[in-house]
Amino acid sequence: MRRYVSRITDWSMPFASWAYCEAAPKTYASCCAKTREDPLKDKDKRNPVSDMLIDGFGRMHTYLRISLTERCNLRCHYCMPAEGVELTPPPQLLSHHEILRLANLFVTSGVDKIRLTGGEPTLRKDIQDICLSLSALKGLKTLAITTNGITLARKLPMLKQCGVTSLNISLDTLVPAKFEFLTRRKGHQRVMDSINAAIDFGYNPVKVNCVVMRGFNDDEMCDFVNLTRDKPINIRFIEFMPFDGNVWNVKKLVPYSEMLDTVSKQFPSLKKLHDHPTETAKNFKIDGYMGTVSFITSMTEHFCAGCNRLRLLADGNFKVCLFGPSEVSLRDPLRCGVGDEELTEIIGAAVKRKKASHAGMFEISKTANRPMIHIGG
Repeated sequence: MRRYVSRITDWSMPFASWAYCEAAPKTYASCCAKTREDPLKDKDKRNPVSDMLIDGFGRMHTYLRISLTERCNLRCHYCMPAEGVELTPPPQLLSHHEILRLANLFVTSGVDKIRLTGGEPTLRKDIQDICLSLSALKGLKTLAITTNGITLARKLPMLKQCGVTSLNISLDTLVPAKFEFLTRRKGHQRVMDSINAAIDFGYNPVKVNCVVMRGFNDDEMCDFVNLTRDKPINIRFIEFMPFDGNVWNVKKLVPYSEMLDTVSKQFPSLKKLHDHPTETAKNFKIDGYMGTVSFITSMTEHFCAGCNRLRLLADGNFKVCLFGPSEVSLRDPLRCGVGDEELTEIIGAAVKRKKASHAGMFEISKTANRPMIHIGG
């Protein structure tokens, strides 16, 4: 893949078009010096939610997704354009200390769940140190990772020791040849090994993300459901979503209603579970099955009213909606030496501008946005 200079100003918001500062970036000491047996133990009390995290519709944003890298060891069609993507030069990516400082600001303001994404987060060389530092933050209840599973199995023992409490593993097909076609790489068995390793390490449930695409893997849905029979797996069927370069077409979209009909016909005991108001998925259970089945319906039945998620991209841009093109840089003011009070004002102003809901799927498909690999899964 060719590397280019990232043009982040294309997506920056006028409010924070900070001039590039030549001041030396500040560093902040890690708050955790050594591994503990259970870094998140005895953290039942959350920090109160500050006004910084409350938008104009009263939604409290207590869930932060942090992209650690734009790099990935797969080339999935729905995530990355065939010609590749413009990679941000490493000096312009957030450092470990910058991630920790921003994460600490969010957690002390009321965020109690952080998910690490990418690209592929396990490719970041200091991921273990990052996990150890984040898991030590007072008030953080959940530290999750979304991964493609290629390198997870060998890194999982240390990641668990460093405080990772939840895993989402992406897998869109159970057929190795189809996996190679979709990802443009080999590695199907390594992903399966990672799923089984996660189960062996006691993760319950192990969440498996499957983007359903008509004519590619919609015929495998019931095979995926059968994985939940004897294992604590939560299969999460995701509607195909449009992002720059993934050649989205409504004809490829399998809507939630159709997916549910397909599964319920073969599994008539499928029953709806009670979902939390901030839940992104519609969750179901089959009688006698150990695991669960979920549907993420971003396109046909959005869940914006209960949205509690914010995103920090690998280049330090802050994004309040997955499908909204607006971004604001936190990296630039951070490197210019601003204090937490100023950062709080920038973040709070962006959150207050969050819309009630994202546009419809046809409008989204025409709206300029970054490729998914830049935004973070």
